[in-house]
Amino acid sequence: TLNKLIISPDFTIEDIHKIWEYNYNITKGMTPQERRDYYNKCGMEVHSRFRKCSYRKYRCIEIYQV
Repeated sequence: TLNKLIISPDFTIEDIHKIWEYNYNITKGMTPQERRDYYNKCGMEVHSRFRKCSYRKYRCIEIYQV
């Protein structure tokens, strides 16, 4: 099993290496399609969280965007 990924509050280059290694260990046995699905799912989750934070902070901008 993989340990939970812990990122420092300062987000350093070491954190980028940790993320790369973590994702590599998860995806190394996957087919190319499984990897695409994995990264697309993660990306959409991050995008969704970002939009929720942005919506709370910039509510009036969000309403007018198509």
